[in-house]
Amino acid sequence: MIIYGDSKSGNCYKLQLLCSNLAIPHRWIEIDILNGDTQTKQFVAKNPNGKIPIIELDSGEVLTESNAILHFLASESALLPTIPLKHAQVLQWQFFEQYSHEPYIAVARFIEKYLGLPDDRLAEYRQKKQGGYKALDIMEQHLAKHHFFVDEKYSIADISLYAYTHVAHEGGFDLTHYPNINAWLKRISQQPGFQPMA
Repeated sequence: MIIYGDSKSGNCYKLQLLCSNLAIPHRWIEIDILNGDTQTKQFVAKNPNGKIPIIELDSGEVLTESNAILHFLASESALLPTIPLKHAQVLQWQFFEQYSHEPYIAVARFIEKYLGLPDDRLAEYRQKKQGGYKALDIMEQHLAKHHFFVDEKYSIADISLYAYTHVAHEGGFDLTHYPNINAWLKRISQQPGFQPMA
């Protein structure tokens, strides 16, 4: 299996962490989005959406979208519940991550870490703070009563949310006043096969 991704991207790191947790063999091909690697004819042939990460299976089939790939790779493992309600709760938090968390925290991080806070993106950067902190507040409230996001067990829901939360400070978010999130981040780092972001 080949994974095409950027080691500094949270969406790509999700796959690195899962593969490390489950000892899934793969070949990693580093992609530079700022260099236009995702817009080449060869890449767009694999993913017409021109985004990473993607995985290419031995059969030649390609799967895109980080959370869909997590579901595929975690299938039949302890990181993906089989009870329908618990499985749906994993999806619930992954949809939350993609629609209420990533568009704010990940984009602010991209503007700061990748682009260096250019003047023409400063207004957008500042606008991301309200939505990002709202997502963090929701997570903090949930983690006040739970050790992990679903069924008190480490799952791909945690992996999805960990990816950008643990580097939220790189997008200007202050996690100092989020003790439950910080305790959860530490629990993730203590999971078997944990691999830090490159």
